[in-house]
Amino acid sequence: MRFFVAAFDPERQVLPFRESLLAMLGIAFVTMLVALDQTIVGTALPRIVADLKGFDLYAWVATSYMLASVITIPIFGRLGDLFGRKPFILAAIVLFTLASVLCGLAGSMLFLVIARGLQGIGGGILLGTVFATVADLFPDPKLRLRWLVLVTSTFGVANVIGPTLGGMLTQMRGWRLVFFVNVPVGIVALMLVQMFVPNLRHVKTRERIQLDWLGACVVAVTFGALQLLIEVLPREGMSGTAILLLLITLVFGATLYFWEKRMGYPVVPVDVLLDRKLVALFAISVLGGFALFSMAFYIPLLFQGGYGMSPHDSGMLITPLLLGTTVGSMLNNRIVTRIRRANDLMYVGFALCVAGCLALVSLSGKEPHFVWMACMGASGLGLGLVATNLTICSQQIVARDQIGAVTALLQSLRIFGGMLGTAITGALLGHLYARAVHRPLDSYQATQWLKSFASPDLLIDRAEQSALIERLVSVGQSGDAMMHTARAALVASIHIGLVVAALAAFVGLCLAWFVPAVRVVYGDVREGRA
Repeated sequence: MRFFVAAFDPERQVLPFRESLLAMLGIAFVTMLVALDQTIVGTALPRIVADLKGFDLYAWVATSYMLASVITIPIFGRLGDLFGRKPFILAAIVLFTLASVLCGLAGSMLFLVIARGLQGIGGGILLGTVFATVADLFPDPKLRLRWLVLVTSTFGVANVIGPTLGGMLTQMRGWRLVFFVNVPVGIVALMLVQMFVPNLRHVKTRERIQLDWLGACVVAVTFGALQLLIEVLPREGMSGTAILLLLITLVFGATLYFWEKRMGYPVVPVDVLLDRKLVALFAISVLGGFALFSMAFYIPLLFQGGYGMSPHDSGMLITPLLLGTTVGSMLNNRIVTRIRRANDLMYVGFALCVAGCLALVSLSGKEPHFVWMACMGASGLGLGLVATNLTICSQQIVARDQIGAVTALLQSLRIFGGMLGTAITGALLGHLYARAVHRPLDSYQATQWLKSFASPDLLIDRAEQSALIERLVSVGQSGDAMMHTARAALVASIHIGLVVAALAAFVGLCLAWFVPAVRVVYGDVREGRA
């Protein structure tokens, strides 16, 4: 505890030690609320889809949350500057907790997607304010870094327990408890923040600040239309619906570009986004999010639907991916001061991710668990190295007064990359599975059963599988063999998605070449060419 204790100095920390500790415990519980939800849902998602019968909306369970978060992070980050962050944190905790209850009560996939969007609004407000609150409490940067250990440790704990807890709750008590577990965490967070976190305001102005609400709406329409286009194209090609969605995406995207250039505090800072010195970093952030979230949301389906594993085993095997990102970040901070170029760690990170993804594709599902965990851990470790070095490199390249905006933009682009990866992988999976399962049914002269095999959610529900096999056997078909071919079709389809994730990581590795060389010496970031 002496690590944190220092003589109270209002210029270094706003509150005395005891009050600071209680306030940071509140912040830690807020972080736990968001981080646990991000890691726990992926493992339960295959079971959710099997129960609610809506595989077409599989990707939307993740992307509706991400889209809402991307929009709300910059808006409420700025509102927190103007009016203080505490009221928004309290409101966001309530919204997030109530939305979690709605998710747990969902009777259809559409209802769940809407509730997840509400969760994303709450999560975006929390992410946009919680780290800035730590900066408010501890103006001294060195002291702030010490206290941030509580926040980063919370993320680490969530990454360790989230996937396994999600699998265990789903297997033992049902997937709804995965969402209800947020309620006690939210109540504790609400009480601690209300009692111990002060409401501090740093921007005091009588000028009217124009917030970019229209930009937020245009972003929502643009990204929503883009995701629908990604889903429609593999099924229908350039149909009338696809052309309409393409036009909406292009028109609203152009509107967003010209509108955001006019705004003082835009949702999408176009001028920064198009800065030639930063373009490679922004692209790398998108690609890193693409690879991570594609794996986090579809590998549980591979384990449970393709290989017939239990939700608990699936959660245990996915844990090294998420834990690896935390370990990669911590390891990076220990190594980066000892090497000539910080950029080299980005090469290593993406190479590990590519190797991990391709190794997963090569496995058959019969290997010992430690083999799977090693592949998942290598991918997570690599993406953790990449994420940390994006921050280091960006803070060297930009002026000091742009550091906050660029760092926030990197996080938003990572979430956007995750949304894009989840949508593209889901569209590929749905299209490839439907096509792959049709061929073996045709060979069995059983195409009349295609509707029964049309959705991969069949491969999660053991009771439904048994009932279908009995019906097939009763009409003289080989039920077990047909079910085996359906599983093989799902595995092959997800493997294509993993290859796409590996390709995204490989492109990121190539783009790292265009990032200016950076060297870190005893905490100072300096530019230096090899």
